[in-house]
Amino acid sequence: MTTYHFVGIKGTGMSALAQILHDSGETVQGSDVDKYFFTQKALEEKGIKILPFSADNIEEGYVVIAGNAFGDEHEEIKRAKELGLTYYRYHDFLGEWLKRFTSIAVTGAHGKTSTTGLLSHVLDETYPTSFLIGDGTGKGGENSEYFVFESCEYRRHFLSYYPDYAIMTNVDFDHPDYFTSIDDVYDAFQQMAMQVRKGIIACGDDEHLQHIKANVPIVYYGFQESNDFQAKNVYETEEGTTFDVFVRGTYYATFTIPQFGSHTVLNALSVIALCDYDGIPAEEINALKTFAGVKRRFTEKEWGGQILVDDYAHHPIEIAATIDSARKKYKGRPAVAIFQPHTFSRTKAFLKEFAESLQEADYVYLCDIFGSARESKGNLTINDLQELIPGAEILAIEDTERLKEHKNGVLLFMGAGDIQKFQKEYEAKVKSVAE
Repeated sequence: MTTYHFVGIKGTGMSALAQILHDSGETVQGSDVDKYFFTQKALEEKGIKILPFSADNIEEGYVVIAGNAFGDEHEEIKRAKELGLTYYRYHDFLGEWLKRFTSIAVTGAHGKTSTTGLLSHVLDETYPTSFLIGDGTGKGGENSEYFVFESCEYRRHFLSYYPDYAIMTNVDFDHPDYFTSIDDVYDAFQQMAMQVRKGIIACGDDEHLQHIKANVPIVYYGFQESNDFQAKNVYETEEGTTFDVFVRGTYYATFTIPQFGSHTVLNALSVIALCDYDGIPAEEINALKTFAGVKRRFTEKEWGGQILVDDYAHHPIEIAATIDSARKKYKGRPAVAIFQPHTFSRTKAFLKEFAESLQEADYVYLCDIFGSARESKGNLTINDLQELIPGAEILAIEDTERLKEHKNGVLLFMGAGDIQKFQKEYEAKVKSVAE
């Protein structure tokens, strides 16, 4: 039997893909750095072996799948090539694997992970479904009918995919270490659209997506009257958000989701449109109301009278959306933003926009910029962002206890780096108060 070896198995996409292959009856193992990542919990629960990096991990007959964070000079990749093994980059292997199913790509600058999770949940309630979610969650099955997967635009990796359907949530400028402009980003999405085989579900409220061209039908969704699927009469209750859906001006159904914020309604509306397009009845789509969310997307807990929220938000649009969710769910409680910028290039490119979105919170704390393997330093500091936000304070890891003063606050720990260590440190210091 073939052994699939994953180089960098703790990556969110890699972890999910490893789980999919394992669930499909394949023999799977992988390697990574000796540091705990939240993604490894699911791997360990499934008995998938995780090894420290070593050329000795690579043996004859293996199929090697390498994460995109590792260059060709990595010792395991070099060994695989020396042995002449079958070798893939993550996105290339995924492009081959999805051909076995009715595939649905979920792509966009923001909202990919939450929408992928929501669609996977709805379909999996009724149909055999495999899915790959960008929070490290993966599920496979040899008899799956659908394959739902998060499709990332970074470095145009999503051009390795030719899905049956695609949900496009939005087009926005991000990844300034690769994309040169919003036009460059749009060009990538336009290329991707031309590779979809059956249909595209696109957010018609997004001005860029309004101009997308494809060889397949495009169904638009959003709040505006011009959309094929429109959300109207939106209101919040303690249980979540309820809204009516109109299809080309005719009432279709009423849905409730246990999330808050306009962006969550749009995510749900895209799933409703996709399911209806593929002939799935409204009563089955109602599984929306039992969706518990995905990891690191407004993941919350009560703590000593406060609400602590762990969120992956690392772009100004996402920060604004997270603060909006907090305001709508916890009306009247102060929103406290604790933000760690991710990469120097992104911080520099969006410095003004970060300041504007963070000022929507009542209090702002800033953590040092988190560099990446590609970009460990830059020519600006967190103080450059602080200067643009009146009242913003710098937060050091050893000083998190000061957050205790926001007694009724919703503490929003936001970032794509290791912002979670600030929350863990805070919880450790105020544990006795919470108990």
